[in-house]
Amino acid sequence: MKLVIRQYRPADKDAVLSLFSMGIQEHIRPCFHNAMTKPLYLTVTLALCVAGYLLGSLLGAVVLPGVWVGLVYYCCHELYASFVKERLLTDMQDISGNYLSRPDDCFWVAEAEVDGKEHIMGMVAVVAKQRGEERYGELFRMIISPLCRRAGLGFRMAQIVLDFCRERGFSRVVLETSSTQTAAVALYKKLGFTHILSHTQTEAPLWVVTLANVTVLRMEKQL
Repeated sequence: MKLVIRQYRPADKDAVLSLFSMGIQEHIRPCFHNAMTKPLYLTVTLALCVAGYLLGSLLGAVVLPGVWVGLVYYCCHELYASFVKERLLTDMQDISGNYLSRPDDCFWVAEAEVDGKEHIMGMVAVVAKQRGEERYGELFRMIISPLCRRAGLGFRMAQIVLDFCRERGFSRVVLETSSTQTAAVALYKKLGFTHILSHTQTEAPLWVVTLANVTVLRMEKQL
């Protein structure tokens, strides 16, 4: 599969939004699995089974833990779904305006021909930031299609961002990802990014983030 990485064009919008939505929401199931396999969550599930049984029915032994498991799944779903919803209404609604209107910002897509048609297989963006005298770049919207994973595309697209930032004399590149996205974290570490802090500030309420057992990881690479 021959891949061409180029700047985003308005005609790409529908394909880019579809890939973005799919790429973010595919983390719901791993998030749920990670949460439910934690010792604390397993203990709560078992305790609710016992409590339901002791309350006098086998039905209670099923319903109480079922409600708990359903709540955890809801939180995992809401965490990523709310992120997609918010982004589709804000920066992803006008990609050209938000990522291509300034010379030090950019949005790239990876395009490949599949069955005679061009398909968007990946995306990544960078936005120039200023803090005092320091100028740096922030990497956003890195999504790779499942068809192109483990083929080096993510590495190539992240490297394009790093090269772009070096050419502009930026001091560093920063990004944020979630603790669920272990493959992305491993890729960024391979590229030389280091984890500098964690937080729980997202589009979702704090109790949703807490029950989903997810943290946001901020990483950076000095240039």
